[in-house]
Amino acid sequence: MRSTKGFTLVEILIVVVILGILAAIVIPQFTDASTEAKTSSLCSDLQSMRSQIELYKIQHNDNLPGINGVTFEESMTGYTLNDGSLADPQAPGDGVYGPYLQKLPSNQFISIAANQNDVTSAATTPAAPDGTSGWIYNTVTGEVKANDTYDSNVHWSL
Repeated sequence: MRSTKGFTLVEILIVVVILGILAAIVIPQFTDASTEAKTSSLCSDLQSMRSQIELYKIQHNDNLPGINGVTFEESMTGYTLNDGSLADPQAPGDGVYGPYLQKLPSNQFISIAANQNDVTSAATTPAAPDGTSGWIYNTVTGEVKANDTYDSNVHWSL
C-alpha cells in the first residue's frame, strides 16, 4: 500500500488558480480605495484653504490674501497686519492676525513632489488645469482650485 505524503500537481494548480482569481478581484479595489482617499484629502484641503481665505478676508477689511506685495503663501502661513503686510513673527500682538495655515497642503495628484504645495496666483482662473503647481488662486475672486490633470472633470469642479 502506498502512503500519500504530499499534494498532487493537480491540487497545487487548483490552489494557484483560485489564488490568482482572488488577487484579480481584490487588487483593483485597493487601487480605487487609494484614489478615493486622495480625492477625499483633496476635498478636505480645499475646504480648509477656502475657509481660511474667508477668515483672512473678514479680518483684513474684505481684502484677499496676497496684497501689499505679500504672496498668497506668506499671507496664509505668516503673521499679517490689518493692511495685509507682514508682521514680525517674534512679536505678535494687537492688530496682528494669522497664521491661518501651518503650511500649504500638498496636492497628491501632482506628480512632481516639489510642486505639490505651490500656488499659482493670477487675476483670472485658467480654462483648464495644467499640473504645473498644486493649486491655482484667483487674486480677484479669492477662488482656489486644485491644479492637477488627474481627472479635471472632478477636481476642477471642487
